Amino acid sequence: MVFIPENFLSNAVKAFPSSGIGKFFDIKTIKPEAISFGLGEPDFVTPQVLREAAVRSLAEGKTSYTSSAGVPELRKAIAGYLEESFGVSYDHRDEIIVTVGGSEAIDIALRALINPQDEIIIPEPCFVSYKPCAALAGAKVVTVPTGMESGFKVTAEELEKYLTPRTKALFINSPSNPTGVAMTKEELLPIADFVKKHNLLVISDEIYAELTYDAKHCSIASFPGMKERTVIISGFSKAFAMTGWRIGYICAHPAIIKAILKIHQYVVMCAPMIGQYAALEGLKSGGVEVARMTEEYKRRRAFVVSRFRAMGLPICEPGGAFYAFPCIKETGLSSEEFCERLLDEQCVAVVPGNAFGASGEGFIRCSYATSMEMLKAGLERMEIFLRGLKRA
Repeated sequence: MVFIPENFLSNAVKAFPSSGIGKFFDIKTIKPEAISFGLGEPDFVTPQVLREAAVRSLAEGKTSYTSSAGVPELRKAIAGYLEESFGVSYDHRDEIIVTVGGSEAIDIALRALINPQDEIIIPEPCFVSYKPCAALAGAKVVTVPTGMESGFKVTAEELEKYLTPRTKALFINSPSNPTGVAMTKEELLPIADFVKKHNLLVISDEIYAELTYDAKHCSIASFPGMKERTVIISGFSKAFAMTGWRIGYICAHPAIIKAILKIHQYVVMCAPMIGQYAALEGLKSGGVEVARMTEEYKRRRAFVVSRFRAMGLPICEPGGAFYAFPCIKETGLSSEEFCERLLDEQCVAVVPGNAFGASGEGFIRCSYATSMEMLKAGLERMEIFLRGLKRA
């Protein structure tokens, strides 16, 4: 009998496409001359004090497994940091797990919480992993479209339209990837009331919490009655420039943490020890560097937004993260056509908005986590590309 590998694949895996941003990980190999605004990765090197802490941990022979939940000192530091920074109090002993990045945290949280055909509401555009991870956990994904008219922000009134008896959870990402939108306290409060009213759970991805520009980050878990209903996903990759270290964390009610920890123990055992000690040093003394990087992102944001508007591309000003999400509908090109032609004709890589769901069609994601020199050069090339489209 002829062996056909595809016949042995999971139906769930076959049902969704490859990541829309995955191709940009290797863009420099494929097109070395390209200017890439595709990856959501800081262009800063991990601060020196964090790297030195990692080297010390190696010199001290800290190369073994840690507690599955993570180094106790790091969990304690995370608890103190969250309380001081965002007014959310967690017990480091049974309400926090250190994970292999935020990506593992998303996956294992969903697997611990979802039964087959439970419905989870996910506002779009959304980060590329949310829907596939939810589907792999057996969930029925219910997407709620948002657009420029609402500033890419979902409301409680809109969420009510998508509620069914099978709805179990709501996914929130603020500040957002890909739009950069940051929800305010006033905007989150009615959503918290909606969650409590309908006895739901919130999975809140707060990986960009430190990277806000106009107002301090507000966690939905900080509202009365919401901590026990919220699973916080966060980590050190973005604000601390630690993408390659793969250190994230989950905060939740002890009963939820206990369930998530079972999966974490089976799939990874624990996060890398060296990264945990670097993260610990980040919480102890990395605040100055985080503030410096955030100020630089803010400067870049102002430049990028002004350039897009000068090109005639409408854009909602990002309140956080390091992404711009301009509208390219007036070009008459689809998001993918725009990105493919921009890369072919001007060697500039951006991500098509539909990689983040149907609501992202007609937009592109442009990461400004790169140098001002590259931003100026890349946006100049984009302007030349746009002028060419108008002449055609």
